[in-house]
Amino acid sequence: MIKSLNNNEVSFILVTLSYWFFMLTDGAIRMIVLLHFHTIGYTPLQLAYLFLLYEFFGMITNLTAGWIAKKIGLNITLFTGIILQIVSLLLLTQLDKSWNLTTSVIFVMATQGVSGVAKDLTKMSSKSSVKLLAPDKNNKLFQWVTIMTGSKNAVKGFGFLLGSLLLATLGFQISLILMAALLSIILLLLFIYLNNDFSYINKDTKFSDIFSKNKNINYLSLGRVFLFGARDTWLVVGLPVFLYSTLSNGTNDDNKQAFFIIGMFMALWTIFYGFIQSLTPKILSKNQSIGKQTKNWASLLIAIPILLLVLSSYFKDYSLYITISLLFVFGFAFAINSSLHSFLILRYTDKKRVTLDVGFYYMSNAFGRLIGTFLSGLSIQLGGFITCIFITALMLTLNRLSMEKLDLKNI
Repeated sequence: MIKSLNNNEVSFILVTLSYWFFMLTDGAIRMIVLLHFHTIGYTPLQLAYLFLLYEFFGMITNLTAGWIAKKIGLNITLFTGIILQIVSLLLLTQLDKSWNLTTSVIFVMATQGVSGVAKDLTKMSSKSSVKLLAPDKNNKLFQWVTIMTGSKNAVKGFGFLLGSLLLATLGFQISLILMAALLSIILLLLFIYLNNDFSYINKDTKFSDIFSKNKNINYLSLGRVFLFGARDTWLVVGLPVFLYSTLSNGTNDDNKQAFFIIGMFMALWTIFYGFIQSLTPKILSKNQSIGKQTKNWASLLIAIPILLLVLSSYFKDYSLYITISLLFVFGFAFAINSSLHSFLILRYTDKKRVTLDVGFYYMSNAFGRLIGTFLSGLSIQLGGFITCIFITALMLTLNRLSMEKLDLKNI
């Protein structure tokens, strides 16, 4: 079986596997850091601060990573991303309990900043490789995009659960060391087996080439800001803090139980979201254009947080159950919207600009997460989880307006 594969197909499999393992550790780190620091007394806004540099440096990385990859190659940006993630994990193990709050926050922000660079270097490299390495027989680009994106999110969901379980059983430092060891093995396999000649290198590429002149890519990127800002406004800090306040009274036994339930919910939601992403081509109607369905699904997504606001206000005693149920409905619709976005960016770009356009697009993604992360901590601290949902609805409306500007006639 392996012998029948060509170099590009072997490389595509390797890149996909490395991306999966990377996202497993990324999800685990998110839960370990969030739950560990919440239990030692950090406020929701302080928890949001921990991830701001992660998102900010992810945004800067995406803006420049496509230009860098164009000059030195996607293989180098992929290796660099994984190495930086290993470094960030090992740095985080050096956190000292004797440090004061300010020093601890700054140190964790800095290590998460390194992790943000790592994540988006790896993400840009992996997503761009789909255009360059994946078999495209019978025009299967949409299927490969949704499979890679969907499976990645399912793996990250397992990472949320893994992080919660590791924190509850092995503790903070040992958990981080184990994940660094796992990524080191993946890095070694890439060094040995990856085909180094799969990307287009042009050392004369100008920095100004980063910015797309294609209005479709620009409006799609703007929509991506609001789409992922909307999701992270309720997801990053708001939901875990809301669930923790409902499930735990602060005792050690209650904390372990709360960690498991929160990690399980985050894992199931993300796995479900990823599963739906991978099924998007089968879910979409064969009798309507993808362009038309893109607008329809963006409109449908707005209705879900509005429904959650209405039902939670009328049935306050059941708000936890209503929230959990409707967030899964949200996950279904969000997954389809996200898959459509991921397909459109590759449809609008070409092979010569793929690293530049994908990097710019995911810069917008990171900018949305940066806004969402800050608003998540601020909203739940000032107005509770219901405020997070209200802001989510507003941002989804802006995403829908951005979709109206796209040229979707022939898609």
